[in-house]
Amino acid sequence: MELKTTRYAIDDGIATVTLARPKRRNAWTGRMHTEYRWILREADLDPKVRVIVVTGDSDGQAFCAGADLGALDGHAEKGRYDPGTAEDIANPGFGVDPAFDASFAYHFGVGKPIIAAINGPAAGVGLVLAAFADLRFAAAGAKFTAAHGRFNFPAEFGLSWVLPRIVGLSHANDILLSSRVFTAEEAMAMGFLNRLVAPDALMAEVMAYARMLAEGVAPGSARETKRQIYRDLHRDAAASVQAAERLLEEMIKAPDYKEGVKAWSEKRKAVWTG
Repeated sequence: MELKTTRYAIDDGIATVTLARPKRRNAWTGRMHTEYRWILREADLDPKVRVIVVTGDSDGQAFCAGADLGALDGHAEKGRYDPGTAEDIANPGFGVDPAFDASFAYHFGVGKPIIAAINGPAAGVGLVLAAFADLRFAAAGAKFTAAHGRFNFPAEFGLSWVLPRIVGLSHANDILLSSRVFTAEEAMAMGFLNRLVAPDALMAEVMAYARMLAEGVAPGSARETKRQIYRDLHRDAAASVQAAERLLEEMIKAPDYKEGVKAWSEKRKAVWTG
């Protein structure tokens, strides 16, 4: 696919997805969503990729400023919501669990850890992207907003499901009912962020963490642990334990189990096969 609104690069097992509409503060469009889903599918299928990092073009001075104003105008003119995507859009993460087979919920089905490197404002769908990532690192001073209230929209794309699970009901109600702007410092205090980093150090810290995951965690373990986490949001404790026991019996037969034990005993980095 020709990438017009995003960039995609792989370096040492880390795939970086950059939202790249800097003149529009990396605002979201149907074209960007189409490219983003295609990239996630490619990264998920690529055995060389161990971790995925999502960020915004730094020239745009934003992570993602939300839906493009042109798209919002288009919805108003048409009198209906138009996602701007075709029926044959890529479906990364689909088929793992029916609970993940929807827009943005597909992040949970992608078998690689996804880190949001939030280098500036994240509004509307930008907040959605951050919320559905597995880990969130943000630059100090970045600002967030759900934004939907000012447009007479509902909470968008599952934010009403995911935010209470990340920050708790009280904080989620504050974010969603008010659509107010809140800072990265508030987000950290709420538990929305994993790390708050000086702006000029953000990508270095994100990449260091991503390399730690890529080198220190077996790909099969990362994949299955991620799926356990999100499936267990719907399961009771006993079902979680039983599923974990079944996975243990399966995964102990994999070559990466023996390699992990051997590397540990020999005090060296493991060479994973995935």
